[in-house]
This record gives sequence, structure tokens and C-alpha cells, in this order.
Amino acid sequence: MTCKFFLVLFSLLFLLSSVSSWKKEEFRNCNQTPFCKRARSRKPNYSSLIAVDVSIVDGDLTARLIPKEGGRDDQIENRNEQPLDLSQNQDQGKQEEGEEEEEQSQDDQPREEEEQPQPSKPLILTLSAYQDGILRLKIDEDQSLNPPKKRFEVPDVIEAEFLNKKLWLQRFSEEVIAGDSVSSSIVYLADGYEAVLRRDPFEVFVREKNGGKRVISLNSHGLFDFEQLRLKKDGVNWEENFRGHTDSRPYGPQSVSFDVSFYGAEFVYGIPEHATSLALKPTRGPGIEFSEPYRLFNLDVFEYLHESPFGIYGSIPFMISHGKAQGTSGFFWLNAAEMQIDVLGDGWNAGESKISLPSDQKRIDTLWMSEAGVIDAFFFVGPGPKDVIKQYVRVTGLPAMPQLFATGYHQCRWNYRDEEDVEQVDSKFDEYDIPYDVLWLDIDHTDGKRYFTWDKVLFPHPEEMQNKLAAKGRHMVTIVDPHIKRDDSYFIHKEATEKGLYVKDANGKDYDGWCWPGSSSYLDMLSPEVRAWWADKFSYENYVGSTPSLYIWNDMNEPSVFNGPEVTMPRDALHVGGVEHRELHNAYGYYFHMGTAGGLLKRGDGKDRPFVLSRAFFAGSQRYGAIWTGDNTAEWEQLRVSVPMVLSMGLTGITFSGADVGGFFGNPEPELLVRWYQLGSYYPFFRGHAHHDTKRREPWLFGDRNTELMRDAIRTRYTFLPYFYTLFREANTSGVPVMRPLWMEFPDDEAAFSNDEAFMVGNSLLVQGVYTERAKHASVYLPGKESWYDLRSGTTCKGGRNHKLEVSEESIPAFQRAGTIIPRKDRYRRSSTQMANDPYTLVIALNSSQGAEGELYIDDGRSFEFQRGAYIHRRFIFSNGRLTSLNLAPMTNDRRLFTSDCVVERIILLGHPTGPKSALIEPANRKTEIELGPLHARRSQRPSVLTIRKPNVRIAEDWTIKIL
Repeated sequence: MTCKFFLVLFSLLFLLSSVSSWKKEEFRNCNQTPFCKRARSRKPNYSSLIAVDVSIVDGDLTARLIPKEGGRDDQIENRNEQPLDLSQNQDQGKQEEGEEEEEQSQDDQPREEEEQPQPSKPLILTLSAYQDGILRLKIDEDQSLNPPKKRFEVPDVIEAEFLNKKLWLQRFSEEVIAGDSVSSSIVYLADGYEAVLRRDPFEVFVREKNGGKRVISLNSHGLFDFEQLRLKKDGVNWEENFRGHTDSRPYGPQSVSFDVSFYGAEFVYGIPEHATSLALKPTRGPGIEFSEPYRLFNLDVFEYLHESPFGIYGSIPFMISHGKAQGTSGFFWLNAAEMQIDVLGDGWNAGESKISLPSDQKRIDTLWMSEAGVIDAFFFVGPGPKDVIKQYVRVTGLPAMPQLFATGYHQCRWNYRDEEDVEQVDSKFDEYDIPYDVLWLDIDHTDGKRYFTWDKVLFPHPEEMQNKLAAKGRHMVTIVDPHIKRDDSYFIHKEATEKGLYVKDANGKDYDGWCWPGSSSYLDMLSPEVRAWWADKFSYENYVGSTPSLYIWNDMNEPSVFNGPEVTMPRDALHVGGVEHRELHNAYGYYFHMGTAGGLLKRGDGKDRPFVLSRAFFAGSQRYGAIWTGDNTAEWEQLRVSVPMVLSMGLTGITFSGADVGGFFGNPEPELLVRWYQLGSYYPFFRGHAHHDTKRREPWLFGDRNTELMRDAIRTRYTFLPYFYTLFREANTSGVPVMRPLWMEFPDDEAAFSNDEAFMVGNSLLVQGVYTERAKHASVYLPGKESWYDLRSGTTCKGGRNHKLEVSEESIPAFQRAGTIIPRKDRYRRSSTQMANDPYTLVIALNSSQGAEGELYIDDGRSFEFQRGAYIHRRFIFSNGRLTSLNLAPMTNDRRLFTSDCVVERIILLGHPTGPKSALIEPANRKTEIELGPLHARRSQRPSVLTIRKPNVRIAEDWTIKIL
């Protein structure tokens, strides 16, 4: 009894300390991560592999990679290893290149793992070409030589439709590249592009067909290494120890690393998730700022630091390069093991690299390092920013189309106490005339942290509670985490145990870790059978108390394990098929997200679009729902860094994302909270959330003036919902994100390349945050040659320059781009659902040619009927004094599947000369008045703008309005 008491006490103390704040010493740095330290220590030309036996097999270019006779790989002998203790050596590696590390005592210095040989067994290389300029490179061990086990390849990420678009190669050509002793093999990739397999030395690159300019290359600097799996021999010990945790590493070191170069690049972006700038800063080389690589390893990091390359909740190993001269390209490595990526600064290889060809092109070199897995890499040739995004989502899938309600405002807190608290919060939104769509419940709504249950004292009537919200068009979200309480009376645990559905520990027993419920086990979501079983738990019969208006939140799915190494699952835990957790760690949350979305899809008989928010993510997560940036803090710096974090996710497919408004931890000052609402109203995912130790911060708790300001920010979101929903449909069909970096819309404007304080919403709105307290001015860069119209005043600012603008507490700088048309809804309701039949306002911002274009997409906002053609998609064009509405939906669509009686009640003309008094509507042959009217219908300060009043044309029909 005494031992059990102390064990429980220790666990509780650990839990409390774990959730207080981020502790650097709990997580490994590169020097404490043997595969990272080994890879970083290698010099250019380390690899001596060459490609032999090149041929075409099943439409692919194949080859064997073998060590060159007399090369390094041919000479290294095997060495024994001893167990490694990585807990010490907290050195963060901040020495400059070439600087000696300070001497440490023998006791403090962990024994370094010796450089492992590249075994002489050949590797198998496969190059495949796909439509739209996508090259796939696979490198793996030769399965005919019977390796100890098959290396893990990440399943259920690549879209099946993509695989059907392979170009079946028939032949390859030969070319001797200057200075080589043997020829290289060249295959067609796309019009204007070809792929090159350089045989000796081994290198793969994509180049332009005319002129031969390189686009992307792999192993141009000879840093390739592939540690092959081995069986343990007597006297060999591959264990690693870190902070009391032992990793058995039963197959020895199995890391993979290589260099990738982006040609014509001025900046590289992507590889989320990190709380740092959008343009990735160099991590090695002269004068670097970061000395740690960008880490991709999904972890539960409380109060994460801004401006850090440290990995947090999600991982997408997809990098994009961009430059003015050569445009945009991308590289994606489908690998779910821990990854570290160096961005190599100018001069990193001074005097050492001999293998890369001379080039007058700008180039950014990177080093990619992974603990395990295979090389399954994709090269995207672009050449434009949106082209690269479209190429990437062809591989990993298009973003899901959200329900309309999910694009509105979400109110969340850990935790709304009980049903009375829920009812009071809901009624206060109405009392203060603030719209919202979703109210959230965190872990304390459950019966003892048992998911799919309700606390019967605090939430005795969950269905009635949800139905009251639904009567106002509102919804509820409850949390369902991956840790399952080990309680034999809990139906989920009992069934999972009986069916053997849990992840196993290294000894084959159900893994037992510590999380919110205490002792917990974790479902093996890699298994499709487990995901199918999980999906059934969301039925109304199994999730008693749930209703059709209830949706789901997946938190802690990295997975978070309070007493695990680095607050996660041990790397040698076992999944179905003997897959080690190290091989799939970064995809665990992805599979959990997938299973939950599948459950809601099944609950609604495939008719209801799921809404699932996830904290952990991986490539392909865009197919299953929304993502947020995790446990941020109420600081100005965190407000600032939220923008590049959301932008980075958008560049890598995650178009539905946002940050906790106000910061999860801490108590924001009213000014910070107001500024966060003003910025957050433009996030794709807009949610206020807070920790239970913070003061309550609903919008009406900070005085009348601050309530007014936050209400105005939230109303701004609802005004623009038609525009946002149209952008979500664009993302759903193309992958192009809702929230975009400036350079995506202005790819030739160099001043935009590193700007991540401002962002575009679609192609029409530019938003600049205010990131300092008591700010009186803001510096705003407006790109392009055309003018921009201030959203609040309608006044114009010239493009292509910086503007120092006065800012007030009322708003942050936001502008509509000249040449665009934005649809709005100006009547405020309780929720988006209640706005469905409201009329539209069209805001036309004319460019220097007195022209503008825009789009509007509408469907039922709930179902998948849009996939059958049940939608309205209009294009508005203003030219030569005429506004025309055109149908963009395919002519084959049956218009009877979905229609709308909504009309356009106002058309605002920005930049049009004053004077016209009327307009003619065709084909109705009806005149309507033009007069000066308010830019904003219900604001106290209402600048007057030229307005076509009450044209009352139906949004679903073709029509023309001519200015007379």
C-alpha cells in the first residue's frame, strides 16, 4: 500500500510539473540525438556511392547504388557499440563552424556513438515521373537480400488518384556531364523539364530542358548516408538512455540523411511546426542565428518559445523555395520518423565541396536527417507558388471542405464548469449582440477523463444542452483524446484490451503511460481495423448524450505521455506489423485525426461533413479537418509569431488553421486581447481559448469599450463569411490556402519575400497586425503596382511602397486590393446559420483600368451534395462601366440540386468617379438609383461611398448592371 501511495504521489507531482511550462532539459537537442550529431559531422563528398545497372522497369527508371571501389564506403569496417547515455551534454551546439567545443570532464561527457559504416549491400533506387511536373524518388534496401525486416513506408498519405497519374517511362537518354567519366541518365518529366540521374558521383536533379538550369537536386554535396538494418550480435549493445528512459534500438542505427539544393532560391519556407519566422533562417554557416536544426518531432510543448527551431505539435517535411529569377519549387520527404533539417547559410562548405557543378544560379542548400524509414521523396517544379501547392496536394490530398458554421467564431475554455455555465455564456453572447457559432467543452466535462462520457453531476442533460444551442443555429464541440483510462469498468478500455487494440511496449504488453486520466493506454491507430473500431464509438448509441450538432476536438495526440521520454511514447513501442513507434511517431496524431473524422462521417451516414480539430498533424492532415497552433501564451511576441505559423501551415496544405486568440496560458491585458481578436478574425480558424488557471476572458468582461471593440472584430469575420467560404472552396479544389504570404500573390515583389507581419486573405484582402502595446503608428508594405483601399474608410494607398499609418484602438490596418470584388453579408445575426437567407453586398474596388473581378461560392453549408453539383459558383466582372454576373459551375450541373433566393441589396463602387445617378439592370430592363451611401451599414463612423442601392438581383442568376 505504501509503495502504491508513493507511486501515485510521484505521478501526480510529475504531472503538475509537466504542465506548468516548457522545460528545455526535458527534450533532446541535436548533440543528444546520435543520428543528428553523426549527420552534421559529415563533410562534403562523404558519400562515394555510384549508380549502376540503370534500366527502365515497369515505367520507372531503376538503378542500384553501390560503393565506388576504393571509396570511403568500400573501406569502412564494422565497429561494436556500447549503450549511449544522452541525458547529459546539454550543450546547445552554439559553437561557430570550426570552433572547438569546450573541454568537459570525463564524467560529464557522454560517449559519442561512432560513425557507422554504409554497408556494402546495394540500395535500390527508383525514379518515377507523374503528371503536372512531379518527380518521385525512392531509395530502400534490397529486399531480395533479406534485411532483418522491411523498413517502414508511411501508408494512407498518398492519394490513390495520384498513383494513377504516373507517366510510364519508355526510355532514357544518355549525356556526359562536364567533368564526369561516365554518362548520366535523363528522362522526361514535363514540358520544359527533365530529371537527371547522375551515376558517378551519385546525384539526382531536375533541370530545365532548355538551357539546363537546375531546379532542385539531391546529393549534390555528397552528404548522402543510409544506415542499413542489422541483427544484433553478441557483445553489441545499441541502447540509448535519456533522462532515465532506455530505448532498446533492436535493429541498431537506421538513420537516413542527404543534402537537397534549391536553385534560383532567395528564401525557403515550410517544414512546420516551429514558432519562428516564415522565411527559414540558416542553422549552420558563418554568422548563423540558430545553431540547432529545425526539428520535426511531434511533442506536447507547453508555453513554447517564439523564435525557436524546436519542433512542437506537428510535422510536415515539405519545403518550398522561392526567388524572383526562377520562381518556386518544392521538396517533400514522406517519412514519419523524427527528422532534423539544416538550412545551410552562405559559406557553409567553403573550400570543401567539389561534387556540385559550377553555377551562376543562386542556391540554398539544406541537409535532411531522419532517424529511420526510407527515402520516398517528391520534387515539385512549380514554377509558380500556387503551382507548387497544387502539385503537393495532388500527392497528399485536397483540404476538406468545412461546414459553414466551422468558419465562424468558436468560444472555448478549459473548462466551462457545468450546464448552467454553458447556458449563461451562450445567453451573454446574445445579450451583448456578439455572434458566435460553437461552444467548446474540455476534458472536465467527462466522467473522470473517460472520453465518450459525461459528468452526471455537472452535465446531467447533455442532449438538452446541445439542442438549446442548436435552436439558435449553434453547435458544440467536445474533446476526445487518445489516452484511454485503464479502468476495467470503462467500456472503451475493456473492449480495447479484449480485442488487443493498444500499442504495445517493447516487451509486447499493452503500453501503459501517464496522462490526464492517470494510467492510460493508447490505441494503435496505424491499424485500419482499429480506426474502423474507433469510428463506431461516435455513433449516437455508443456516444450516449451526443447529438447531430456535436463535433469533436482531438488534443494530446502527438501522443502526449507525461511520464514518457520527451513527454511522449517510447521509440521502441510496437505497432501492428512490428512497426516501431520511432518509424511512425510523427504520423500518430494524423491517424488518430483520420479515425475520428471517419467516425463522424459514419455517424452521419456519409452525408454530414465532419468537423474535427487536431493539435498534432502530418502531411495529409488537411483532408480531415482543422489544426491549431497549440498552447501559446498571452504575450505580444506570441501574437506576432502566430502569423508565420499559420502561413507556414497553409503553404504545406493545412489551409484551416489558427492560433488560440488571447493566448492559452496567462492573462492578457485588454489591449493585447483586443488586438488578438482584431487579427484572429482573419485567421482561417477563429477560436478564443484559455487555460483553467487564467481569469475568465469572455468578450464582455473588460468594460464597455473593449467589449465594443471585440464585438466589432468578431462581426468583421461574419461580414466576410461569404468571402471566406468562397476561399475555403478554392482551397478544397486547388489546395491554395485561405491565408497567404504576400509573395504568393506577388511572386516578383522582392520586398514581400520575407514579410510575415502582413498577410493576404485570398487574393483580395491584405491584413497587417499590430504587435506592440500602445502603438500609434504601423508600417505597412503594400505590394504591387495598383492601389489599395482601406477597409474602414475606403481611402486609397499606393502599391509598391511602405506606408507609415496612424492606428487607433478601433482596428488594425486592412486593405482591399484594387481590381477585386468581395462579397459581404452586412446583417448581424446570432450565428452563421441564421445568416443563410440574408442579402449580399458586393464591394467593387476598381483598379487603374476601372476594372475588377471576384467570385462567390454557395452551397448548403453542411452536406456533401456539393460534390454532386449542388452549389452556386458565380464570377463577377466589372469592365467598361458594366457589372456582369457569370456562372462558373459546369453546364452539366443540375441547377435544381441547389438554388438560392438571396439577392444583392447593395453594390459599393470604390474608385469610381462620382456623378452617375442610376444604373440599368439587364435582362430585367429596370433602373435603380446610385447615391452616396455608407461603406459599413452599422458602424458609428460611416464614410460615404458610391453605392448602387437595392438592385435586388438574384445571386444565382445571370445579369448585367450598366452604370448610366
